[in-house]
Amino acid sequence: MSALSAASATTLKPAALRPGAKLAVVSPASAAKPERVQAGVESLHALGYRTLVYPHALARGPLYYAGTVEQRAGDLHAAFADPEIDAIVCTRGGWGSAELLPHLDAQLIRANPKAFVGYSDHTSLHIWLAREAGLITFYGPMVAADFARPDGFDAASWGHALGGGEAPWTLGAADGLRVLRPGSAEGTLAGGCISILAESLGTPYAMLPANAAAPRILFLEDIGTKPYQWDRLLLHLRYAGLLEHVTGIVFGDMQQCCAPDEQEFLEQAILHSLRDFTGPIAIGLRSGHVDAPNITLPLGGQVRLDLNEQGNPRMDFLEAAVNI
Repeated sequence: MSALSAASATTLKPAALRPGAKLAVVSPASAAKPERVQAGVESLHALGYRTLVYPHALARGPLYYAGTVEQRAGDLHAAFADPEIDAIVCTRGGWGSAELLPHLDAQLIRANPKAFVGYSDHTSLHIWLAREAGLITFYGPMVAADFARPDGFDAASWGHALGGGEAPWTLGAADGLRVLRPGSAEGTLAGGCISILAESLGTPYAMLPANAAAPRILFLEDIGTKPYQWDRLLLHLRYAGLLEHVTGIVFGDMQQCCAPDEQEFLEQAILHSLRDFTGPIAIGLRSGHVDAPNITLPLGGQVRLDLNEQGNPRMDFLEAAVNI
């Protein structure tokens, strides 16, 4: 029996980040450039955080990994287990997180719930942490990928999501959100990088379909994925049953997927693939693979999507994703 049977009955919220919080810097996937990790760490220090760069966060190899499976999983376990660590932030994505899944200890993580932040390849970890540990996690900026560049993270969403500000809080047109299909819906926010999500299907680590009692709002984004690939991936999700009890879908900004002159065609491909999906659809949210301030999304939190006004699309976060 999967640990999901025990974990799904309760949702774990990590503690809110306070001024001076200590952040673990880890590399569960590919090797990061040391100078970019250092720049990101300096940015986090400027925000008032303390950091601990874990032993293999700067490792290089084997191949393109930041250490062996055992080393990367060991850093992640140590970060969760350390009582002095308040949150865990990845350096970068790339490839490798899925290798860790059979080696992770759900009991240890459930006993030490902490904010876990990353995107891209770390979609594997977000799915696993939700499925096996029941933990709310954060699809958001990473140390070398975002905090290392000027204006690489969105301060407002970071503060709301991880600091536990007043609920509800809202993302809208200023955050890139646009209406592809009008309507309104509520559900639990889930998702991430569609390529990683789709590749997990058929394994013991796939995202499970939602159910009628707990409908889902699905967030999907990627990099270097062409219109026909989006069409194919969405069809894959539909055939696998992942769109069952999904009440609304939000796509990323897509500028890292194809050229500006292909954006309209991409939207047409999405609407074609989702022609039998009846819920509201938005696009353009600047979270994940973006060349802009990266928006932090609490995966596992309750949201309401209101796309009834073309000029005023809204995604409202209905509860704090952290324990205040």
